[in-house]
Amino acid sequence: MIPDNYLYAIVDFLTIIFPLVLSFLPINPVYKKWRAIVPAILIPGILFLFWDNLFASWGVWGFNQKYIIGIYFFHLPLEEVLWFICIPYACIFSYEAVNYYFREDILNKKAVFFSVLIIFFLAVVGSLNYGRLYTSVTFFALSIFLFFVQWIWKPIFLGRFYLAFSFILIPFFIVNGVLTGTGIEEPIIWYNNSENLDIRLGTIPVEDTFYGMLLILLNISLFEVFQKKSVKTNS
Repeated sequence: MIPDNYLYAIVDFLTIIFPLVLSFLPINPVYKKWRAIVPAILIPGILFLFWDNLFASWGVWGFNQKYIIGIYFFHLPLEEVLWFICIPYACIFSYEAVNYYFREDILNKKAVFFSVLIIFFLAVVGSLNYGRLYTSVTFFALSIFLFFVQWIWKPIFLGRFYLAFSFILIPFFIVNGVLTGTGIEEPIIWYNNSENLDIRLGTIPVEDTFYGMLLILLNISLFEVFQKKSVKTNS
């Protein structure tokens, strides 16, 4: 029987192992795009680890020692650091897989509508809950970045991102569900409910959905940028 303190590490491993193996299939060899994948993971990872560590030091969230190995980087366990590699890689792979099977950008014309709806919701709820750190910081950060992507950058991939994100939400909720206590005695990651809306999707704080969306949008945006640079370099 596997000791409890390896549970978070196992979640990380299971999150990345299948996308990693499937990346080497000839049908869609995602691994060949590693020059775009690596910076697309590392740059947002550094930003989010700083944010994650700061909130952990402030008690916005924390980690159950029962389910971690015990190696820390400042206020973050090793498993949390690895999470910012495993999840982004799995999501970039999923994005590429969805693009492979859905050649037509079916949500391209609806991207602006989705962006307006999301930004309006985030701005209103964030403003009404500015005293709740997790809610306000996450909602304002995503609304600002999404505004930048939609109306300043104006990329052609945002419709594809929305489609891929709808698929990514399924494994995202499974993984996050385990981390927040689904199917286990105690949560691996605990949250200070005074700093969030205290609204749960199962065991998952609703803010996690938008936190994840911001991370993945950053990953995908940078992946697209570095992929274009890689194509220009090789041409």
